[in-house]
Amino acid sequence: MTRKARPRDETTQTAPLPTAAPALTVDAGPSLTRLEVRNLATIRTLDLHFGAGLSVFTGETGAGKSIIVDALGLLLGSRSNTDLIRTGEDDLLVTGFWNDDAASRRVTSQGRSTARLDGEVVTLRELQDWAQRRLTIHWQHSAVSLLGPANQRALLDRQLPGELAAYTAAYRAWTDARTRLDALRASERERARQLDLLQFQATEITEVNPTPGEEEPLQADLNRLANLESIAQGAAGAITLLSDGEENALGFLAEAVRSLNVSARYDDTTAQLQRELREALDSVQAVVGELRAVAEDQAPDPEELARVEARLGALGKLRAKYGPTLDDVLTFHAQVEQELAALTRDEQDAGTLDADVAALLTDVRRAAADLDAARTRRAAPLAAELVGVIRQLGMPHARLEFQLTPLTEPGAHGLSDVTLQFTANPGEDLAPLADVASGGELSRVMLAISTVLGADTPAVVFDEVDAGIGGGAALAVAAQLRHLAQTRQVFVVTHLAQIAAQADHHFKVEKSVQDGRTVSRVRLLTQDERLEEIARMLSGNTSDAALQHARELLG
Repeated sequence: MTRKARPRDETTQTAPLPTAAPALTVDAGPSLTRLEVRNLATIRTLDLHFGAGLSVFTGETGAGKSIIVDALGLLLGSRSNTDLIRTGEDDLLVTGFWNDDAASRRVTSQGRSTARLDGEVVTLRELQDWAQRRLTIHWQHSAVSLLGPANQRALLDRQLPGELAAYTAAYRAWTDARTRLDALRASERERARQLDLLQFQATEITEVNPTPGEEEPLQADLNRLANLESIAQGAAGAITLLSDGEENALGFLAEAVRSLNVSARYDDTTAQLQRELREALDSVQAVVGELRAVAEDQAPDPEELARVEARLGALGKLRAKYGPTLDDVLTFHAQVEQELAALTRDEQDAGTLDADVAALLTDVRRAAADLDAARTRRAAPLAAELVGVIRQLGMPHARLEFQLTPLTEPGAHGLSDVTLQFTANPGEDLAPLADVASGGELSRVMLAISTVLGADTPAVVFDEVDAGIGGGAALAVAAQLRHLAQTRQVFVVTHLAQIAAQADHHFKVEKSVQDGRTVSRVRLLTQDERLEEIARMLSGNTSDAALQHARELLG
């Protein structure tokens, strides 16, 4: 993907914005400034530039006006269909530009889809989340979203952000506490079993009270105690050689010292060596004294031996169960103490959570009452605003109300359901919108909502919202689209001249045959071309009468 325009061929239509178009300000966020399309359906290459305000797309029936909507839908994460790829090509590519930001979607003939944001590969969900903050498409049949109770409730609740947020917070606190209480009650038997096990493990380790590194000196003591007789015999043998034998080391050393008495008087070196021999003699005598103590300690202490063996056995048992090392045993002990503390808290909490849940439920009901009161206050004025617009759109007898139906238990969105009640005909009772509205009526209700409540994104696309209407209703729909375009960038695929005449930018979709292949192109009309297109839409021709009617419509 590149932000530079691709080289154009004979099918690429790049059109600058006409200077005559009024400059409108869109304050909701970045607008769609450019759209590049390659190998989508009958389009080979396309490069369109967009401005603020109202842009319309017109053309003969079958020219492919909705291809632009399909292209934008791919950027919104709509399901990729290999049938959209131009016949004979390996892939299609759609790239949208919002000032300095760019998003693209490539679909291959093998069904693989690649999404990018500013050239970096992202997941389809990331592309969808990014694009949905910038663009909304009302497809021909997307008004059916109004049939969902959640969407009908949201229409009213978006007017009450404070009350809704307060209820949501209270409801979340209540459900969290109730979930914890249910979990505590459901796991009482398991918690008791776990407490018994943890308490046993903690007591077992605590009673032994192991110390890191104590096994090595204990093992050395055990080896010494088990071999005292051999140690004593070795010491006795050494004593014999050093002092007690007929010929012994002490005697030889003493004789060596005496032999140097005369020469040491005259030679300093000899004197030094004699001193060293005396020191050696003293050291051997000291060693002999210590060896006698070792030799006399021949009988092991049974109690000491038993104590060391018992201690090593206890430590070995802990290592076998919780080890493999004493450090591991101590780590396990710390974890057991933490789990015991948590389970003990749970037992204590279970006793108080009942009261907490009851208090939180009171908070929920209070917040729900505040929310319903706010809904009731806002429902009638909002319905009146919507009906005022709906009646201008070709349904002069339409009535609409928000109906609140109480719930027996608090739900995620309050203590009542909110549904739209509607009728388009005089003398008929109000009934759920989902049961009585036709497709064309739904589309016009959706347009009224977009006009009264505003769109949630800076750019809004309507795909043939004018289906099934004409005459004065067409003029009213055009006026509403024009009104919405004062604060949003609005794109409309239309077959009505009344709507096309309100456009700030008028694009025409045309289909032709080149080299035996069908090719669609989209171009921005000049003022004269626009006059002719309006005339064609009005009368199917460009006669003088049709042109005059088009001039009148264009004002």
